[in-house]
Amino acid sequence: MEEVSTGSGSDYSNSWISWFLSSKGNEYFCEVEEDYILDRFNLTGLNTEVQHYAQALDMITDNLVDEEIQDDLRGNLDLQARLLYGLIHARWIVTARGLAKMLEKYKRADFGRCPRVLCQSQPLLPVGLTDVPYEKSVKLYCGRCEDIYSPKSSRHGSIDGAYFGTSFPHLLFLVYPNLIPPKSGPVEIGLPVRAADVEGSRRSRRAREDQETEGVGEGASTAAVALKADRYRPRIFGFQVNEIAKLQRWQEAVRDRQVARLEDLEDAAA
Repeated sequence: MEEVSTGSGSDYSNSWISWFLSSKGNEYFCEVEEDYILDRFNLTGLNTEVQHYAQALDMITDNLVDEEIQDDLRGNLDLQARLLYGLIHARWIVTARGLAKMLEKYKRADFGRCPRVLCQSQPLLPVGLTDVPYEKSVKLYCGRCEDIYSPKSSRHGSIDGAYFGTSFPHLLFLVYPNLIPPKSGPVEIGLPVRAADVEGSRRSRRAREDQETEGVGEGASTAAVALKADRYRPRIFGFQVNEIAKLQRWQEAVRDRQVARLEDLEDAAA
């Protein structure tokens, strides 16, 4: 899912990780500390998910001898190294040190801001819809409206969601409860909102609204369209967050009543 870019030998002069992080499209990633990667306990099970695991790990840690790589293996090995780093990254960002690094990026709004007007440019957080690689691309979660969005850039939209996992944003708010955004009022975290960010959010919102209305014909039932809306459910290690689960049950009950009213109105008008 992630775009592949090739680099010259000079790109690798410092380290593979620094080259990877400086490549366009990888701005969502943070640096995984080397001691975490070298601790084999942290990599348990990844050898079954990554081809040429040993060589890919050597490439990430700059221990691979370039002359020993066969030409027909080089391209695939680079892909496997990216996959391995992404899966390690998903584990790293839910540790205390990894959360602290991602918190810095969140405060700078490196992942973008929510396009909804009522969210007042709330900073977003990357999240995966599955922990299995090659299934879903990364999405951006808004802690205020509790909805997810696709990245603006196609480079970011091609990143595998498994590289961030399904638990990260919700675990961040669990560890730093003071960061949980209010449901109303101004945004208090990060840098001041620039006019360009506001205009970009407006454009994203208009594009999203166009996509949502596309394909809905005049004969379509309003209630049927409402029932098709699939809600995102925040989870930490597979378990739904308790407070959010209670709120969503109440919201879904309200939605069901509204849908029932719509159906009654449509039946009366028929």
